[in-house]
Amino acid sequence: MNDYSLAIVVGRLTRDPELKYTNPGGIPYLRMTLAVNRQIKSEDEGPKKTISFVDVSVWRRLAELCAQFLKKGRVVMVVGSLSQSRSIEKDGSAKSRVEVRADRVQFLGQREAEAEPSGETRHRPLIGSDASEG
Repeated sequence: MNDYSLAIVVGRLTRDPELKYTNPGGIPYLRMTLAVNRQIKSEDEGPKKTISFVDVSVWRRLAELCAQFLKKGRVVMVVGSLSQSRSIEKDGSAKSRVEVRADRVQFLGQREAEAEPSGETRHRPLIGSDASEG
């Protein structure tokens, strides 16, 4: 039996995503970091704000779409699975990195060019690997 991981993250991009290509093969990919804000209720101090930074990798056509439409500060929802990479540093210490490998990305909020006078927020459709192949 295979184990299963599912990650759903909603947050703001901390910087503009940068599209890159693997060598060899030329497969498009990008990495982006989402800032996820939470309010934690504390009995003695009142509400406390915490921020988690989540690394996300996006591949193939979905990476190209994200690079085209996403900018720093944009709110997105990412649905994917957890992926871990491990390496040994030059000094012999072990390094581990866990990120979300995106299967789908939904652009939330609105771009400045799409701002509506009513102040309503328009949501973009969910973009994923099954939607981009066709």
